[in-house]
Amino acid sequence: MTVQQVTDKKGKQDAFDIRNEVFVVEQKVAPDLEWDEFDKLDSTIMFVDYDEDGTALATGRFRVLPEYGKVERICARKIARKKGSGRRIMEAIEKEAITQNVSLLKLGAQTTAIPFYEKLGYEVCSDIFLDAGIEHKNMQKKIKLINK
Repeated sequence: MTVQQVTDKKGKQDAFDIRNEVFVVEQKVAPDLEWDEFDKLDSTIMFVDYDEDGTALATGRFRVLPEYGKVERICARKIARKKGSGRRIMEAIEKEAITQNVSLLKLGAQTTAIPFYEKLGYEVCSDIFLDAGIEHKNMQKKIKLINK
């Protein structure tokens, strides 16, 4: 199992395929809500967790904003759930945040995923809101930057 930051067409397509499978097909999110302008920006960083056979298992997206890092579109295929793929994606995002000198990460978590993020040190910081018709809460985590 290895997480890769994907920049080429194949890697990005792997990320999009996972998101389509999980969000659009499984969770019935409208495609026009899933795909956005950030998918096309070079500044948006995408990660994919691959198994030893090269099968794409999980993905996530990271954007650096002026005040914090935004963690987005974290999802894993059914075959990869509860096997560490999501955690590996989150760890890769946190390493990238440190590299970019970002000390605060924020994300919108589906309420069913809150325990997953809490285990990784994230804290709820909002009331419930709907995103694509699914209940979410905002969460955040302060990460310690390594002094250089």
